[in-house]
Amino acid sequence: MKHRGRHRRRRRGRALRASLAGTALALTAAATLISTSQAAGGATPGALSSITSADELRGLQLRETLTDTTELRTLSHAMGGGVGVDEVLRSANHAMRGEGDCFATEKDNLPVEPVAARAYCWEPGDAVDDKWVPRSVTTSRNNQVIAAGWTHTGVESDTPGDTTGAGGPPAGVTGAADTDDEGLARVAFVDAADPTDLRYRWVLLVVPTADGQGFEGLRSRLGGMVWYEDKLIVTARGPESRGERDDSLYVFDLARFLRPDVTDSDVIGKTGDGWSAHHYRYALPAVAAYRPPAGGCDARDNDGVPCFGSLSLDRTSTPPTVVASERFRPSREEPARIWRYALDTTAERTGMLTTTGRESVAVATEAYETEAAGVRGVLAHKGDWYVDQAAGKRDRHGTLWRQDEEGAEAARCAQDKADETSGLQSYACWGRHTASLSYSPETGEVWTLTDPIPERVLYAVRLSDVDSALS
Repeated sequence: MKHRGRHRRRRRGRALRASLAGTALALTAAATLISTSQAAGGATPGALSSITSADELRGLQLRETLTDTTELRTLSHAMGGGVGVDEVLRSANHAMRGEGDCFATEKDNLPVEPVAARAYCWEPGDAVDDKWVPRSVTTSRNNQVIAAGWTHTGVESDTPGDTTGAGGPPAGVTGAADTDDEGLARVAFVDAADPTDLRYRWVLLVVPTADGQGFEGLRSRLGGMVWYEDKLIVTARGPESRGERDDSLYVFDLARFLRPDVTDSDVIGKTGDGWSAHHYRYALPAVAAYRPPAGGCDARDNDGVPCFGSLSLDRTSTPPTVVASERFRPSREEPARIWRYALDTTAERTGMLTTTGRESVAVATEAYETEAAGVRGVLAHKGDWYVDQAAGKRDRHGTLWRQDEEGAEAARCAQDKADETSGLQSYACWGRHTASLSYSPETGEVWTLTDPIPERVLYAVRLSDVDSALS
């Protein structure tokens, strides 16, 4: 309890200093209240605060659990052998729409300043499907492939899965009690080799069963996703059948896609003499998981073990690192922690987290607290941290801050109605309803996506344009 008290007093002290600094910079708007929990557009979150407390850093630790490789090989062999991402892309059966074909409501979500370098929208059926929600995005190193993670909201779908052809499986099919859609996670693997013709294929994320004789669906918010070499890392909540109800990181090997031979079944796993992945042609099995040793996370405040919000990859650190932010309950507006884990670069463990000790624990190599509330994504690049802060009001744009231990900057755009009386320019220039950030070194672009209906758009902004627009 003493530790929590110190933490909260320190947070209030930083909030007071940030508020006083904001007032000094806006003497012409002395009557305007500037608060660190205010909607993006007026208040600056100020500088990042380094987390050095041993107790706080201990709360960021993760313990590694590996899938038995022999059992995974047995499962793959039973299903005809694993395949790579190239085969998945060759079977892409959905088409993205270019910006010119996006709905007006979708394009309204694009950033004001800086403008998007390119933008795409999902096939109409996915664009208005209220059962599945886009949560995260990442890209391959050469930017030839984009992966977008979606989570099922819990509403039963009449057309589950992703069978061959554009029409999907037979209408009226519903999942069995133990294989319903609620919480399932799937990834759209998008072939982006031709910027004028993006196509994608859905893949179901699964977890091998403990006996190595099958697999079950991964139930996940999928708020974060990282692609490094041949590994895909996602935020997830493990299968409840194993009692895994805590936020975790799951790792998938992109050379091990499974090919179920039954695509007209709701079952996930073994069915009769064949295998099914709930109507999906491909399933991707987890090869490792990382969980807090102390148990469950706490989404009520930032004093305990954090719940994972977003993930991104920083290739400019040595070694490369996975960057994470925490999430809170929708009603909470708390300053968020952001931190990183080192990636292993040894041949046999490439793409796994670096662990130490007999218990194989991954520790945070760097951690900060940002006073930005409503963090939707975070990106680290060459020592700078880019924090995507959601607006306090549903119809407003968010803000992309560049922060370090010296301060915060963001692009300024035209005054909006909320700022007319104060004379302050708005920082609410970033996209609306964004979720997750990903940087592509090949093109220098920052990718993100939006989630509500009918406002779903996938777009990229050049990082150099972001930096040029900072004020």
